[in-house]
Amino acid sequence: MSRRVVRQSKFRHVFGQPVKADQMYEDIRVSKVTCDSSFCAVNPKFVAIIVESGGGGAFIVLPLAKTGRVDKNHPLVTGHTAPVLDIDWCPHNDNVIASASEDTTVMVWQIPDYVPVRNITEPVVTLEGHSKRVSIISWHPTARNVLLSAGCDNLVILWNVGTGEMLLALDDMHTDLIYNVGWNRNGSLLVTTCKDKKVRVIDPRKQQVIAEKTKPHDGTRPIRAIFVADGKIFTTGFSRMSERQLGLWDLERFAPHEGLRPVRAIFTREGHIFTTGFTRMSQRELGLWDPNNFEEPIALQEMDTSNGVLLPFYDADSSIVYLCGKGDSSIRYFEITDEAPYVHYLNTYSSKEPQRGMGFMPKRGLDVSKCEIARFFKLHERKCEPIVMTVPRKSDLFQDDLYPDTPGPEPALEADEWLSGKDAEPILISLRDGYVPIKNRELKVVKKNILDSKPPPGPRRSHSTCDSDFSQPALEEVLEEIRALKETVQAQEKRICDLENKLCQFTNGTD
Repeated sequence: MSRRVVRQSKFRHVFGQPVKADQMYEDIRVSKVTCDSSFCAVNPKFVAIIVESGGGGAFIVLPLAKTGRVDKNHPLVTGHTAPVLDIDWCPHNDNVIASASEDTTVMVWQIPDYVPVRNITEPVVTLEGHSKRVSIISWHPTARNVLLSAGCDNLVILWNVGTGEMLLALDDMHTDLIYNVGWNRNGSLLVTTCKDKKVRVIDPRKQQVIAEKTKPHDGTRPIRAIFVADGKIFTTGFSRMSERQLGLWDLERFAPHEGLRPVRAIFTREGHIFTTGFTRMSQRELGLWDPNNFEEPIALQEMDTSNGVLLPFYDADSSIVYLCGKGDSSIRYFEITDEAPYVHYLNTYSSKEPQRGMGFMPKRGLDVSKCEIARFFKLHERKCEPIVMTVPRKSDLFQDDLYPDTPGPEPALEADEWLSGKDAEPILISLRDGYVPIKNRELKVVKKNILDSKPPPGPRRSHSTCDSDFSQPALEEVLEEIRALKETVQAQEKRICDLENKLCQFTNGTD
């Protein structure tokens, strides 16, 4: 008889465990808005959670160390006039977070290291360009201040947050609602999924769809896609939707419908039972694809039967994909390798309560002394529960094989460099001595003045009526008027100052 050979992997025994009760974040009113967003974003300094808020949209930001019961008067980040749908921390500045809202705007916020006394209501910059609600935002992985947003107007916009201007608008590529958008490792390509059942690989700077796949999963429920190692694409979706059915049953052979959806039953005159129900719910699937050959998947696996949309989180350092379904009470994880079947099931972390959302800590925020390879922040209805994933090791020494150099907080490119066509891999750092978060770095927004832009060199082809109005004499006249206004303002300021001084002397004299 041939013995089964067990595949060797250092991640076969990843162990998931929730933290103790006093290390959770309690009494948080997690948002109930209907959206497939994760509702939570974390980094080595803060955890941010979208919360219920009257009169607009808000999210709460807590220092990682501020565990336990959250004060009901804890300051919120408020400023949107409608519910917040997505939040994302800047990978190059741990004090900067972006938020997207139903009010069609994207706002970027500076979060101080100290806990503010009042609500934060003034964003550093507000980005306006969408005509419908904005449900997706994502920072560029290597370029400073480049932010992506996608809305229900089927539009993807790339922004330069440092200047508050729109860099690119991808407006003719999606025919329906966009489900998710993901960058590849160096930020040169995008992968998107859409309600039109297509997965697209987009070069944003050329504004071209370079590859697309129609119906990678047969179901009609939302599909998710992310880039993984070597430019491959990992997708999650559904096989088929439920089929309704009816049945007539004898009590002696009573085996009603297999589906999980509600079943209705009544007695007939003969004492039989008549039922209505469902055959099977949609089976959730995962797939691995090569965008250079989108015809057939590298791997396609059916997982389970559930309604919840799967949120994939990918750790490039370990090539592990974690799948967290909204409404599920488990986290499944798979290792992606170059050997068949390519997507290897590792294990499942199970708990009793379902998750409303999930945050995923960047690698530099983990505790390497405890062999921690991932940390999730699971949202319940009224709390946030950190879940630690570890690989048990007997040695207390730094484990080089678990912690290769990982992307650090320094950007590899400026926004203008990336827009001009330059690409760069993330700047890596070592976690051997642990990672110490950098102190608060202020985000400076310098909006460009259109009057500073010079006309192109060379002869002008035409002269419009507008151009003729700004001839040299007219421009000098306008400048002269501005100088005269400045002198008037200065004179009035001097007069007001003198009057204030006299009033002060008079008041002192009467005292």
